Amino acid sequence: MNVRLLLPLILFSYYSPAQNKYGLHATTLNEYEASIKTNPEKELVELKNVIPGMVLDIRYATKNNFTRAKVYHLARAYARKPVAEALKKAQADFNQLGYGIKIYDAYRPYSATIKFFEMMKGDTTYVASPYKGSKHNRGCALDMTIIDLKTKEELKMPTQYDSPVKESWPSTPVEDPVIRKNRETLIAVMERNGFRVYEAEWWHFDFIGWEKFEVMNIDFEELEKK
Repeated sequence: MNVRLLLPLILFSYYSPAQNKYGLHATTLNEYEASIKTNPEKELVELKNVIPGMVLDIRYATKNNFTRAKVYHLARAYARKPVAEALKKAQADFNQLGYGIKIYDAYRPYSATIKFFEMMKGDTTYVASPYKGSKHNRGCALDMTIIDLKTKEELKMPTQYDSPVKESWPSTPVEDPVIRKNRETLIAVMERNGFRVYEAEWWHFDFIGWEKFEVMNIDFEELEKK
């Protein structure tokens, strides 16, 4: 082949937009489908189908989030099967206290993590690094709060969801006894059921055992078509 023709092809391949510039391979739909055939525990399940009474408030399917834009086209909450099972147990514990679960976000496609990282100009305090991917990308993290079962109102917490301030850290002291108790209850129940709160976000819980699951870049639309 003529070298002058070959060089542009090489450059196009090297700089192809499809190539991940952060060097991380994220599982595709086909790879995901193959993985659940050998390990059913890796299945992504839609949380509303397995946790009765759970409320969804998927902020990234609206403009009511820190990006001020719709990130998802569909308002969905998926998680790996063991994550969903653990959350169902937590829901039962909350129900005994008169509370229920509200989910802001669960499984998050890897492409969204890249977008958040670039918007935050590389600050990984409140967003994940695309060099490693997030627990959300693995289907093993939940953004959530609790609601009063009678009024359906959210319990008061130290900050609003997605607030990038130190007051959102679970370790930050809270003077208001009601807010302090609400945060303590949320964290205690979730940690008793196999989750760990993230150090900079009272609403973010990682499933213990997330390391077993791969980073995925599968849109909700793809999951619904399979």
